[in-house]
Amino acid sequence: MIKNYLKIAIRQLQKQKLYAAIKIGGFALGIAACLLIGLYIRDELSFDRSYPDTDRIYRVVGYYNIDGKTEKGTDWPAPMGKALKSDFPEVEVSGRLMPNSLFEKAGSNEVRRADQEQNSYEQGFTYADQEMLDILQLPMLYGKREIALKEPLTMVISKRKADKYFPGKNPVGQVMYLNNDKTKPYRIGGVMQNIPETSHLRKFDFLLTLKGVEFYQGEQNNWNASNYPDYIKLRPGTNIAQFEKKISHDIIKTYYLPIMTKDGMKDAEKQAVKFSLHLQNVADINLYSYDIYDNTPHGDVRFIWLFGAVAGFILVIACINFVNLSTAKSANRAKEVGLRKAVGSYRSSLINQFLAESIVYSILSFVIGIILAWVLLPYFNTLASKTLSMPWHQWWLTPFLIAAAFIVGIAAGLYPAFYLSGFKPVQVLKGSISTGSKNSILRNSLVVFQFSASIILIICTLVIYNQTQFILNKKVGFDKDQVVVIQGTNTLGDKNVKSFKNELLKLSSVKNVSISDYLPVNGSKRNGNTFYNEARTKLDAGVYGQYWQIDDTYLKTMGMKLVEGRNFSYTMAADTQGAAIINQTMAKKLNLKNPIGKRITNGYAKLTVIGVVQDFNFESMRDHIGPIVLNFGLSPSIVSVKIGSSDIKNTLSNIITVWKKYSPEQPIRYTFLDEQFANMYADVQRTGHIFTSFAVLAIIIACLGLFALSAFMAEQRSKEIGIRKVLGATISNITALLSFDFVKPVFIAILIASPIAWWAMNKWLQDFAYKIPISWWIFVLSATLAMAIALLTVSFQSIKAALMNPVKSLKSE
Repeated sequence: MIKNYLKIAIRQLQKQKLYAAIKIGGFALGIAACLLIGLYIRDELSFDRSYPDTDRIYRVVGYYNIDGKTEKGTDWPAPMGKALKSDFPEVEVSGRLMPNSLFEKAGSNEVRRADQEQNSYEQGFTYADQEMLDILQLPMLYGKREIALKEPLTMVISKRKADKYFPGKNPVGQVMYLNNDKTKPYRIGGVMQNIPETSHLRKFDFLLTLKGVEFYQGEQNNWNASNYPDYIKLRPGTNIAQFEKKISHDIIKTYYLPIMTKDGMKDAEKQAVKFSLHLQNVADINLYSYDIYDNTPHGDVRFIWLFGAVAGFILVIACINFVNLSTAKSANRAKEVGLRKAVGSYRSSLINQFLAESIVYSILSFVIGIILAWVLLPYFNTLASKTLSMPWHQWWLTPFLIAAAFIVGIAAGLYPAFYLSGFKPVQVLKGSISTGSKNSILRNSLVVFQFSASIILIICTLVIYNQTQFILNKKVGFDKDQVVVIQGTNTLGDKNVKSFKNELLKLSSVKNVSISDYLPVNGSKRNGNTFYNEARTKLDAGVYGQYWQIDDTYLKTMGMKLVEGRNFSYTMAADTQGAAIINQTMAKKLNLKNPIGKRITNGYAKLTVIGVVQDFNFESMRDHIGPIVLNFGLSPSIVSVKIGSSDIKNTLSNIITVWKKYSPEQPIRYTFLDEQFANMYADVQRTGHIFTSFAVLAIIIACLGLFALSAFMAEQRSKEIGIRKVLGATISNITALLSFDFVKPVFIAILIASPIAWWAMNKWLQDFAYKIPISWWIFVLSATLAMAIALLTVSFQSIKAALMNPVKSLKSE
């Protein structure tokens, strides 16, 4: 019997090649999209699950309520790690990282072997306690994990860096210099396996020991500065909820409150209530840190839900097409059903027959869909910034795909099977198949669903595109164009970097040059401090803001505008000993109505305000402009060069020539500031590209469904059309008549999709402090596009039906 079902299914496929191709093609596109999204979701869900005892490893996260908004962060004071281990028996091990590039050798460095002269630029440096190796139990290729970071001036490197600098050798015991600093030679204590790409720590290739490190006097005992992410491994059986309450209460009471009281904070108790400690399991870091400031690249569980929903919609749309195409060609199967019933066939056997056909179509679609997914995977990887691969060697892949093909085939084939097997033999053999087909509510509802999903994606795509363009072209308070950012200039030394700057200024095509590691784009150095109006230090709450070191040409190089006071100057000795320029937001937050000459402090330095700079965006536009204090000093790792707009190629060549004069053994590294600015919003652009791709795919599949419905309606109304033509109706009259029937479900889809898309995009835009309004024209354009695409799709069948000879449709009457 099964063999007979398969034979009939194959005959039907060969008999109706066009419709079979549309069925299988639409199905295959939907399946390919689902497979790609499934690979993405699987990858995101697999993060940080490779460590032994993952369920006992936690990161400490701080919550602080500021004006009704909860700020979350992962940086803690240096002595916090020690306190967690010594004060709480539930903690088996505690360890710290220190990846903050504010401190020397964290972030990136110029690196070389001690026996070589050529430097190489490397990123991925972080300081780490020996205990971090114990907590994560990172597998080692060379050296003993238990002692790899025990000694001062030791480091652990990844396998890929060991292969780069010591190919084919065991590098343990070898020495490397960072930034040409021969006073601190780093000895390699071990080589670890590359940290998996599915780890939130994947960017780290160099772990520098924290043993014997103190970044300034008393730093390791200072509870007022927070720069260390802390990790703990709890003992088995620890109650997480109770332990969270315990550490939150005890740490604040034992350490923070005494410090706050000692510093003269009058409302210390009140401020402490706003603060709490929480634990985040390491496996949750990737997907549940979208609202935590941790300076770590990670995913977002909201996108997992979104992409999962999109995958579900696309698969449902593909199944809808199958249903519509099957019912659209019902007339071709009606006589077959009537004859088989007349000779004694049961309805159950007919249902089995049609389900078998559906499963055959599904299996063929899955085969093509898998091939499509494999072919499109490189494009999808670029789109999603991933390195996904097809899991061909996984044991579960084949059983999963076979089961999915059967389930999808049965799900898609149930309605057509019951619908087609329900024809009554007497009416079918008399030439009528109207029974059971007059009610078009279901089919029209399916088209409404398809086009609703497509229109939602079109609207989302347009909103995301416009928001991206708004961000990239908005005036941000500085001039990001034509600024060359030269990196790694700290290796020149303080004296030579100033000479390098002066040499660049001699070039006719160079307008200005500045020395400062602090740039108004993500990825450059940051230094958060709490500032007070010195006259009201013990009366007012502090204002948290950035504290940057810049030189006297920084503002001109960046095109920033002073609105009060003056710029820094080397000719004024007082400027190098405590002058500051603040932005308008800092002046407002500190309630400085006439800020020039006022004194501010961060608890360490006392600064006199000599100028106020116009507010500029120095972080993502997801956030409002924050307070900032600019201090006169030397921060020599980056030199920014403002160049003229003509002959950029020749200007860069001249800059490189000057660089080689000062650093012949180190290749120059440079980028453009506008590129770094655009990279801040790469995730927004990726989201836009993904939505565009899904929108196009959904429209294609929806149009296949509409094509099916138009074929069905033309088939059902063939006699009506014949009578109308006999009575004098023109081709244009009939085409308009048939087309109007498809305008209605699309119009309903527009009404349904528009509020849903508005709500979704309004929620998405809430992540941005600076955003576009969702304009009416976006909905009009989306509706127009949907309507035009629908009319173009159905016009083929409408015109074909209108051109049909009425004799053919009426000859049986």
